[in-house]
Amino acid sequence: MKYLLIFSLVVSFSALSQSADPLALINSSYDEQNPVISPDGKTLYFTIANHPDNIGGKKDPGDIWIALWMGTGWSAPVHAGSVLNNRGYNGVAGLSYDGSELYLLSHYAKGNENITTQGISVSQNTGTGWSTPQNISIPYFLNRSSTLSGQWLPDLFVFSAESYNTIGAEDIYITRKTGNSWSEPINLGSTINTVFQETSPTLSADGKKLYFASNGRRGGFGSFDIYVSDRLDESWKNWSTPVNLGTQINSEGRELFFRGSDAQKMALYTTTQNSDGYGDIKLFKDSLQAILKVDTIVRIVEAKRDSIKVPDKKVKIVGCITNSKTGEPIIAKVTFKTDSLYVATSGADGNYVLIVPSTKIYSIEVEAKRFVNVSEKLDIHTFEMQTLEMNFRLQPIEVGAVVNLKSVLFELGKTDLLEESFSELNVVVDFLNSNSSVVIALEGHTDNRGDMKKNLELSQQRVDKIKSYLISKGISQRRIKGKGYGGSRPIATNDSEEARRLNRRVEFRILKN
Repeated sequence: MKYLLIFSLVVSFSALSQSADPLALINSSYDEQNPVISPDGKTLYFTIANHPDNIGGKKDPGDIWIALWMGTGWSAPVHAGSVLNNRGYNGVAGLSYDGSELYLLSHYAKGNENITTQGISVSQNTGTGWSTPQNISIPYFLNRSSTLSGQWLPDLFVFSAESYNTIGAEDIYITRKTGNSWSEPINLGSTINTVFQETSPTLSADGKKLYFASNGRRGGFGSFDIYVSDRLDESWKNWSTPVNLGTQINSEGRELFFRGSDAQKMALYTTTQNSDGYGDIKLFKDSLQAILKVDTIVRIVEAKRDSIKVPDKKVKIVGCITNSKTGEPIIAKVTFKTDSLYVATSGADGNYVLIVPSTKIYSIEVEAKRFVNVSEKLDIHTFEMQTLEMNFRLQPIEVGAVVNLKSVLFELGKTDLLEESFSELNVVVDFLNSNSSVVIALEGHTDNRGDMKKNLELSQQRVDKIKSYLISKGISQRRIKGKGYGGSRPIATNDSEEARRLNRRVEFRILKN
């Protein structure tokens, strides 16, 4: 069967304009995957599995299909033809900025097959279609998985594979091109990869943010959720703690392939939640909610890397404090509180050093001008550890930022604050005292168990309790709004105790800075 890439499509513009969903003609009863938008935003490439018109028919694991942007929505898709497709799994990894090159997942071989164990291929735009794909050689590339997912960017390929040093079923790797040669793939490490599956990785345009899907992280909403992590240096091995994108994107279904389009100012992803078939492509045009995570990276530093002799029964705390949005270093004050105070200030490079007793429980506060304070706890009881690295990422003070007071806890079903709550509430007091123009809104949430009306009342009473405490510490009541939402705004499912614990939370939102 031969396919011609001639788009003499008969599309009803009125039908598109009347549809509220610009993807209405794209999604079907089959499995839509791997959406990739051309740099000019006018062409959508994606993979459909088990479609009867695929090269391998209903048994085909996936062929590339193409749709065009018609101004108000995407056209009905057209099969991309036998040059780009075969009986194996076919998908687009990316396009060159000028649209002249199409990068494809896997190697192409004679006999109408492809080889997923090998890297990527490239096809040239001939003006009348795409040329036969040419295989790209990447040293020590191996993928034992039946499919390959990833993203090509100029001189860079980030991908998911089961390879030589895979931690779990599938890990995320990066390979880079220098001149005409590609590097041996680098595993992104255990901060990103788990013993389960990490897949469908995508980098932001500047290469600093990684979006990926995982089924190996606690507290997820479904089988696969989308996470985001910031790259911390040029080694590609140091990353911030991945953050779940939340209910704006994730559901009880399977979410994969979160990919943005600068031209269209939007992102696409796939989900099985409320889909026409197994997986549908969804559009996301809102801004991701500002989620404040401490994102404290803690690790024991190898003794051979530590040149300063640490006294007995002491531990040296080292780390870097950075802007959570830009990654730039911050001059900040770090305080470790126990029966004594231990204070350090980071330098212009964001680095700090502090030596403290090694058998204490510490309340940690990190504060910097025009940034939201961070509160943490550290319990260390060892004489063996000499150096501990703690890196903190602070969020700039901006309207709309949401801060989760994760250590503010109440007795079950009551408004009585547990003793461990006061240290974090005092950090909020310090923050408001240091930023006298900031106005906040306290927000209380419960899980969905029990009576809805009583949950709403309880959450409001808890907000009032926290507001009263802040006022008792000298904060003007005009700077503190407050509302309880009961169980109406969950950030996780309520089908496990772990998920319900996430939903039982107190937050504050910055209303004015």
